[in-house]
Amino acid sequence: MADDPVQSNPNHYRVAFENDRVRVLEYTDEPGHTSVEHHHPDSVMITASSFRRRLHARGTSLDVELPEGAVRWLSAQDHYGENTGTTPTHAFFVELKEPDPNPAPRPMPLGPEGT
Repeated sequence: MADDPVQSNPNHYRVAFENDRVRVLEYTDEPGHTSVEHHHPDSVMITASSFRRRLHARGTSLDVELPEGAVRWLSAQDHYGENTGTTPTHAFFVELKEPDPNPAPRPMPLGPEGT
């Protein structure tokens, strides 16, 4: 399993809030930046800026472009990403600490759902 993003990418992820049920991470980067592989548990992603990124995992990649103010579900996953746009990335991740009570078998996800 990949590392916690706060540990593997400490200059880009920071803990903005945490309690027994959730942890909120803030992520920022600049155009051209590539992150180190890391793990996200089930999370809600909220974009604070519009951005374009390419996510990579298990030999595949996915281009993602989101507007400022988008809210997306991010299923638990390991990945790394690169800012392929011309603007900084700024996003928040509300990580759930409780496991899914009804996990269903599904393919390994990559990126946010609903893009």
